[in-house]
Amino acid sequence: MACTPGADWAYIFSSALSKTSYRPAIWGLLAGYLVHTALLVCGIAALVASSPSLLLWLTAAGSVYLLWLGIATLRSCKNAKFFDPAAPSVSETEVLTCDSTQRASARAESSLALLDKVQQRSRGSQFIKGLLTSGTNPKALLLYVALIPQYLDSSQALPLSLQTGALGLTHFTVSILVYFFVAMAARALLSSRPLAARIVTLCSGIIMILLSAGLIYEQFFVA
Repeated sequence: MACTPGADWAYIFSSALSKTSYRPAIWGLLAGYLVHTALLVCGIAALVASSPSLLLWLTAAGSVYLLWLGIATLRSCKNAKFFDPAAPSVSETEVLTCDSTQRASARAESSLALLDKVQQRSRGSQFIKGLLTSGTNPKALLLYVALIPQYLDSSQALPLSLQTGALGLTHFTVSILVYFFVAMAARALLSSRPLAARIVTLCSGIIMILLSAGLIYEQFFVA
């Protein structure tokens, strides 16, 4: 499940090749799987899967959000400034260019404080985007409902709810390893190749849009 490319991988690629840290984005994606695990343990996931109206609204919300995210990725592709670990950050530049006067020091402190606020806001935004990407994905929810119950064993002493939670957390742990590996590999291989990085970002946006269109088509036009 973790190694299957899809909307999550597309978002990982676009986050790994941006100028911000990809970690909040990945933790957001992983948090979405914790939500699916909790829903499955509580039995809500099965209720949603068996209710056409609920599944319809979840699919609509997930597809619209994925469409918006894909368009945003496409729009940012052309002017993207990809991460360069050797380049000094804005805060370093501010500190290096400051003189020893009190006024310059105050300006530097103000710039650092503003930069820190912007970075915190960016990290929070990346986390929320990741959470919504996996949390509103009906395919992920249905996959949990269809796959995990097959490995439950009522003859075991461990309650079914705990077995379900253990399996969900197992997928969560495996996804940590896979997603961070994918992000680190993408950044290491493509950060020094701007053209290739832009092509991958472009493809990520297209994949998100196509997945959104596929969800809409399957739910609303396929009997």
